[in-house]
Formats: sequence, structure tokens, C-alpha cells
Amino acid sequence: MPVRHAVPGDAVALARVHVHTWQAAYAGLIPQDYLDSLDPAQREPGWRQWLEGIRPPGAILVWADGTAPPVGFVAIQPSRDPGAEAGEITAIYLLPAYQGTGAGRELMTAAVDHLTAAGFRRATLWVLATNVRARRFYEAAGWLPDGASKVDSSRGFPLDEVRYSRGLTPQGLRPTAP
Repeated sequence: MPVRHAVPGDAVALARVHVHTWQAAYAGLIPQDYLDSLDPAQREPGWRQWLEGIRPPGAILVWADGTAPPVGFVAIQPSRDPGAEAGEITAIYLLPAYQGTGAGRELMTAAVDHLTAAGFRRATLWVLATNVRARRFYEAAGWLPDGASKVDSSRGFPLDEVRYSRGLTPQGLRPTAP
């Protein structure tokens, strides 16, 4: 499996993956002028800082085929939701050319395994309510909407999000009821 922990040297590739997947995945779902303004070069310093500062149980795992730069990533950490005793997948993105190849499933499996090994018994993630493709992907991986929702206006426009969750078993791969 070509999943590994990200290193600071991956910052340029991860900034590129982040921007290009946003532009592809969110076209028609969020304002196009915002998507057009995204620039990997502007995102790279933030990625470098994030990679240098991440501490367990948080992690950024990347999918990289051999020695090629990463083409996808998953970011995991303790839940950001107040009072939640859960791990959270804060992002999972894969360049469009690699979608449908199984790489996304490998990233998801690695993230669930990581959260399970870190001792979490439950995991959550947030997804745009209108992102039907992502929601199908999560549901196929054993995630279910748990009834929580929020509006994120941090980018200057509202993003309606719903929370998905799943239980984690010691084996990590078999979901339990959220």
C-alpha cells in the first residue's frame, strides 16, 4: 500500500493536491471566483508549517506511488467538536486522475486504522451537504450522517455541512453503529 506519513518535503505537492482537488470537487458547489483564486504557491507555506507542527495522535497520511510526489492525502486529529471524544478526519483529497482507482479507499482505511490505533472508539468527519459524490464515498466506507450540521462562513460565504460518524473497533475496519 503506497500510504505513508507526510513529511515537510511534501508541502509543495500537498498544496497542489489541495488546490486542484478543491477546484474539481467543489465546482458548482461553492463560488467559482473563490475556487479560481486558489493558488498552490500561496498554500505551500501553510502546508509546510502544518507538516512541521503536527503531533500525535494527529497525522497527515499521503498516497504516493513509489518515489512520485503525493497525489492524495488524509488529515486526522482529535475531534474539533466541543466535548467530543472522537477522532476526526478533517480532510481527504485525491487528484481527480486517481479517483476511482482505490487510492481513496486506501487513504480512508489508513486513517481509520490510525485513529483506532490511537485509541479512539468513534470517528467523525464533516462534508458539504451538497457534495453527493463525497457522501456516497463515505457511506460506502461505513460512515453515516449522525444528525449534526453547521454552517461554516470562515471563507466569506456560507458552507452548509453535515457530520458523518462511525464507531471504531479494535480491528479498525469494521464499522459499528455511530
